[in-house]
This record gives sequence, structure tokens and C-alpha cells, in this order.
Amino acid sequence: MAKVDSLKGILIPDDITVSVTRDYGATAAEKSNELLLHMGIAVFGVAILILFFLGWRESIVVMLAIPSTLALTLLVFYLYGYTLNRITLFALIFSIGILVDDAIVVVENIVRHIRLPANKGRGIVPIAIEAVAEVGNPTILATWAVIAAILPMAFVGGLMGPYMRPIPIGSSAAMLFSLIIAFTVTPWAAVHLLRKHCSPSECSITPGEDNDEMPDDFFTRIYHRIMDPLLAHGSWRIMFFVTIITMLLAACYTIYFGQVKVKMLPFDNKSEFQVILDMPEGSTLEQTTRVAKEMAAVVAQVPEVVNYQIYAGTASPYNFNGLVRHYFMRQGPNVADIQVNLLPKDERTLQSHDVAKKVRPALAEIAKKYGATLAVAEVPPGPPVLQTLVAEIYGPTEKDRVALATAVKQIFADTEGVVDIDWYREEDRSKTVLTVDKEKAALHRISEGEITRAVQMGVQGMSIDLFHQPRDKEEINIILELPREMRAHLEKVLNMYVRSQTDPSAPLIPLRELVRIQELPVDQPIYRKNLKPVIYVTADVAGAAENPAYAILAMNDKIRELDARSYNGSTSELKVFNLKQPFNDLEPALKWDGEWHITLEVFRDLGLAFCVVMILIYMLMVGWFRDYVTPLVVMAAIPFSLIGILPAHWGFNAFFTATSMIGFMAGAGIVVRNSIILVDFIELRLSHGEPLEKAVTDAGAIRFRPMLLTALAVVVGASVILADPIFQGLAISLMFGEIASLLISRMAVPVLYFMVKKHSHPKGAPVQAG
Repeated sequence: MAKVDSLKGILIPDDITVSVTRDYGATAAEKSNELLLHMGIAVFGVAILILFFLGWRESIVVMLAIPSTLALTLLVFYLYGYTLNRITLFALIFSIGILVDDAIVVVENIVRHIRLPANKGRGIVPIAIEAVAEVGNPTILATWAVIAAILPMAFVGGLMGPYMRPIPIGSSAAMLFSLIIAFTVTPWAAVHLLRKHCSPSECSITPGEDNDEMPDDFFTRIYHRIMDPLLAHGSWRIMFFVTIITMLLAACYTIYFGQVKVKMLPFDNKSEFQVILDMPEGSTLEQTTRVAKEMAAVVAQVPEVVNYQIYAGTASPYNFNGLVRHYFMRQGPNVADIQVNLLPKDERTLQSHDVAKKVRPALAEIAKKYGATLAVAEVPPGPPVLQTLVAEIYGPTEKDRVALATAVKQIFADTEGVVDIDWYREEDRSKTVLTVDKEKAALHRISEGEITRAVQMGVQGMSIDLFHQPRDKEEINIILELPREMRAHLEKVLNMYVRSQTDPSAPLIPLRELVRIQELPVDQPIYRKNLKPVIYVTADVAGAAENPAYAILAMNDKIRELDARSYNGSTSELKVFNLKQPFNDLEPALKWDGEWHITLEVFRDLGLAFCVVMILIYMLMVGWFRDYVTPLVVMAAIPFSLIGILPAHWGFNAFFTATSMIGFMAGAGIVVRNSIILVDFIELRLSHGEPLEKAVTDAGAIRFRPMLLTALAVVVGASVILADPIFQGLAISLMFGEIASLLISRMAVPVLYFMVKKHSHPKGAPVQAG
């Protein structure tokens, strides 16, 4: 821009205004700075949280884990060759909520052991060693469970894998480093900071048993009022789990009935969008420009629009859409692009998607009036596809493919919410071909080259010389051409006269006497995919359901009614494919591509990764508990997080996206972590000789505070990305899934454990250690 400013008044006239229409460097810097600010807010929020619940010294001990872990995680990113971009920064923000879990559990247990009556007067070093040893094994197991829940996402294939890979890699590394720091730095800092700060009022508790004291507060009393009847009455337990399962099914039905919509990635809030205009073939550049200006006048009336640029006859400069959808190759008199630039997102209330939706109806009316094809193209966050809806049409002949594509295109038009319909085929039209009449040309002693040059000069002009000026850096072509009104009509061009160059005295002959005029059909472009001829039918979705899945499900019902025999098929059923191409093109077929194909691939891979997650977590816990049933009790709490996740998506009017699925999978590891802490504490109390009922109740009461702290740390860490359009689903899944599982698993896991173990531990019978 400094170079441009220096040219004003010299090369750029004073009456020319220069405006910056795109600055992707500034946009990227803005997003990065915003994420760095959010990361700082998340760190500060976690510090305030620990300060409120544990105290300022304990907060300092826990906070030492954050910069140490983040620094080591950044080292992993550096070794992997990752740059600091939106995804890696999101990975760091995502990690903040979970990397303090180990430190919280260790510090909370050290503080709890310091305040035990039995440890009065003892040195803090042996107390810290015993406290860390008590939670050491379950913490290691819980950390590996979280890693097992996150790391398989790094092996997701397709387009989504490389895009999201920094999140599982960074989070897994952060968990490993946080575990190491929690067992080294955290106890060391606790010993030095907490050594002389246990006041008599905090440590001098009335002596009782040589065990943990049950907290006596409002929440514990409520917990007892719920847990005691559940442990005492089987009918209450049945009613309790029926209620939970009913809530879970009700949450899942929000997807079935469309209250929560599934989508690959949500719409981003960009500062631009494009209007892609295709006039009927044969339209002149002047006609195309006139229609584009009429559309631009509508766009200019929108308050959120800063400026716009019209590119008629050529493509607009490169952007993501241009690269993916090949818009950069558009040229010709019948094409135009309108680049629309919006106010910065903090200066407008509407998101870019809402602005595009607002202008589309008026632009569509203009396109319909002139018989043009319109597409309002938003710069997507992904996936890179030709269009949201893409139907690939296969068939044995070109005629059959065209007929089937025409029927499918009509189904698109009849489906509510499907807009910007187009296909990769030009309108049937003819072209005028001039062929030299060789006999007449030879009779008049005029060569084919002379006739060709004359026609070329008449139609598009001819360079006859170069014009040089001293101050010009490049030469200027001198073009000999007919006036525009003559070039626009072939009849006037053919009225030009030529004579033989070998006989200057020969008579002038009109061009029409020397050529033959033919009207021939224009050849259609041929598209192939994997060597199979194909016709693409494309569209976008807008309206109530902005997810291609719902539009495709509605259109599939109509497509099934098509008779494949009308398109040279051997049977009446038209084959519809989703994730693979037809084996051959001998039968008519349709394959759904576009965002639908990517969505199926991503959720399939994430689903398989989640199955691997469940197997890994189960195997880890079987090895630790040496039991095949107890791990199932621990893992039973995983689906309970959906009770919070899906209604929260409905409440925020957010799509359940691939990032939401990632949040659910990561949350599964955190849920298992809390359940492991509960179950391990139950078994620890059983080994101390407590009855099963008391051990179960004590676990939920005593371990509630570290569970609450870890849950709140996740909520605080994820809340800073709640407003981001792309990662909102991840934040919702982590926050509300963790809250729901915290409230439900605190009761459900101990009750399930009680139901499984009550026959091996008779009521009231203590179990001797060893």
C-alpha cells in the first residue's frame, strides 16, 4: 500500500480513488490475535477458578502446570512442522481445559490430606507423597483414557483428517506433559508453597477415624437425600435409570425430528461473498454487464455492504472458492462475478451468511427475468467441493445422461430450500461456420489465406503495425478494424470486398461470393470422473434446513420414483450411490457428491475412531481393575453427556458438526476420567474395611470437588471459543456434555457399581483390607 500511495498524483490521477478490496493477511492476523487473546482469557479464567475453590497458594501451584505444558506442546508442534494457525491455536485453547486436570486432582488431594486429623503434626513431605500415591495410579489410568479418546482422531482420513489433526496430536501431547508435571513440578511446588500455611483453624479438626471426613455442606446433604433411597430401594434405582434413559432418548430424538441439524461444518462469518452470474450462451458482454450492474445496485442497498466490484467477461481474483470450484477459469462474454465486501464483523449484527441469504431472493428474481443462472457463493471454511449439493449423473449414452440430468434438475427445482440450481452443460445452440469456396476463390485468383485474413479483420480486427512513443515502456499495437456497428452483424462483414493480390486490375469481389455459410450445433463440453463420462447437477441449500442431508433425503424419495428404463436401463430401479462411484456406466445411475460425500466420510471415520476409542479405554481399564464388568460401569456414563450436548445445540441454534463430534469424543475421555476417580476411590474405601453402601456414598461426596473443579476448568477453557462459528460445536459439546455427565455420573456410576457388587458385598458387611 505504501507503493500505491507513492504513485498517487504521478501514475494514478488525482481523481482516481484506490480502495483495498481484499487483505487476507490482515484477516489472518486479526483471527490469530483474537485467538491469542482468547487463550490468555482461558488461562486467566482457570486461575480465578482455582483461586476461588482452593486458595491463592493452591492456584499458583496449579497454574505452574499451564505455561510448562503449553511450552512443551508448542515444541511438539514445532517438531511436527505445524505453524501457529487457527487450528493449532484452537488445539492449545482446547488443551487448557484438560491439561490442568491432573494438577487439580493432585493439589486437591494434597490439601485434603493436610487437613486430615490423622496428619496433624506430620511433615508436609510425607503427606504429599502419600496424597500423590493415593491418586497416582487412577490419575495415570484416567490420563491414558483421555489420550485414548483423543488420539484416534489423528488417523481420520479424507479431507477432514489433515485439517483437524493438530487438535488430537497437540491435546495428547499436552495430556502426557501435564501428567509428568503433575507428578513432579506440582508436588514440589505444593511442598514449598503450602508448608507453613496450614493454620490451626484449617488443620485442627476434631479427631475421629483415621479416614477421610465426609463433607458436611448443603450439597452433600442433598446428595445423601438422593443416594440413600437409591441404595436402599431397588424400585427407586429402576425409576432413576428409566428417567436417565428417557432423557437420553429425548435428547437423541432432537436430531431425528430436526430440532438439531447435522452438518459437516457450519457457516463461517466472513467479510465477503460472491455473486456468480452465467447469462445464456450467446449473450454479449454488454448484456452481461448490464445485468451484473442491475444486481450490484440491489447489493449496494444492503447496509452491511461496504463496496463491490464487477468482473464482466472474466473471473475475479483468486480466493478459496475460485481454487476449489474453478471459478478462476471463467471467461467469455456471458459470465460475470460480483465481489461483495462487508463491514468488519464487529461492526455488524448479521453474519455474512445471513447477509447472503437476505440478498439472494432479489438477485434470483433478476436472474430469472433474463434467463440467467445465479449462485451466491460464500467463502466456506470447508470442505472444498464443487458445490453444497452435487449429483453425478451416469448413463450408457450422452442422450440418456442428458435426459436423466434434466429430470434430476427438475427434482432439485421442486424441492423446498434448494437454490442456485445449475448443471455442467451448456444450452443447445448453433454456430455460424464460414468455409472458403475453393473453386470460386481459384477462379478469381484469390488465396484462402487472403479470404481468412479479411474475415478475421472484419470480425475481430488485425494488428498492422506498432506505434512507438518515447515515454512509453511498451509498444502499442495499431489495430485495423471495422466500426462496431458493422462487426456486430455478419451480413455487413460479408459485404466487404477483396481482390486478387496477384492482379491489381482484377475486380473487387464481395466476401459472400467466396464463402459458404453453415449453421452447425456447438459441441457440448465433455466431463469425466475416473474416466467415466458424467454430467454434474449442482445446487445450494437455503431456508429452514441448510444442511444438504435433509434436502437429499427429500429428493431421494422423488428419485426412487424415476423409471430407469426411460434412460436405457435394464431394470426400473435407478441406482443411487453415496460413497462410491458406479462400477461401470452401462446402467443409468446417480451418485451424491459435494458436501454430502465429505460429511458421510468424516462421520464414518469419526464413528470408527470412536469405536476404537471405546475398545482402547475398555482394554486399559480391564488391565487396571482386573475385571471385565467394572470397566463397563465406568464407561456407562459416556452416553449421558448427550443429555447436555444435544439440547444445548438446540438452545444455541447450532449445527451438530464434525467439531461437535470431536468435542463429544474428547468429552468421553474426561467423563471416563471422572468415573475412574469415583470407582477407584470406592475400591480404596472397600480395602479399608468400609461397607459397600458407605464406600459408594463417600466416593460421590468426597470426590465431588475435584470432579467439579476439572469440569469447571473444561467449561472455562472451552467458553472462550463458544462464539467462534466453526468451533462453536466443539465448545458446546465440551461444556454442556461435561456439566451433564458431572451431575448424572456422580450418582449413576456409584449406583451402577453398587448394583453390580452388592451380591459379592452383603449389606453392612465390612471388607477387610488385604
